Amino acid sequence: MSKRDELIAKYAADLKDKCGVNADMDLLTKVTIGCGPSIYNADSSTVSGSDESELATVKNNFLIKKLGLKDGADLDKGIAAVMDQYGQSNRNKYRAVVYYLLTKHFKKESAY
Repeated sequence: MSKRDELIAKYAADLKDKCGVNADMDLLTKVTIGCGPSIYNADSSTVSGSDESELATVKNNFLIKKLGLKDGADLDKGIAAVMDQYGQSNRNKYRAVVYYLLTKHFKKESAY
């Protein structure tokens, strides 16, 4: 089993245990691949839900550039909803899981 496959399994378990979501493994795999090498770096593999600059990066680089969404209050509300779903008290919010939940939230599975 490759390192990426192990991480995908870990992300699927996180979705199930912390978010109560049964992952669409095909979409989760595509989202994880889309994250690129950042999933292997301890700092870049997670998203800080309380860091405004981090959330702005998620909004600009993922929601606007990758998913092609228009900037607006809806994006901030979507990010807040995903952070709540993942659990604000949960320290390790994996980037691939956050991106997966955002993709589902905005119904943009077609981007993958």
